[in-house]
Amino acid sequence: MTRRKADSAFVPFADDAAVRTFADLTIENGTARIALHGSVDITRDQAGLKRARELKALFEAIVSTLDGESLPEAVAEEPEVTTTVANPFG
Repeated sequence: MTRRKADSAFVPFADDAAVRTFADLTIENGTARIALHGSVDITRDQAGLKRARELKALFEAIVSTLDGESLPEAVAEEPEVTTTVANPFG
């Protein structure tokens, strides 16, 4: 497993462009939602403890941001935008 340095400037819900990579876990920022993709192993050793603390700090920042806002019951789902293209085989 390769470990890449996480972006310490990640501000939850601040934009639709920031991406933080943590081990094999990708965290995509958004103004309406934060998406998590991939996986991360928390091993029972000093490295695992460090990863767990870093994840805890990330989730504490997310919770803190949410706690400080007046939130709707649910975020409206955005309809998927589709376009019709000519059949390249016909």
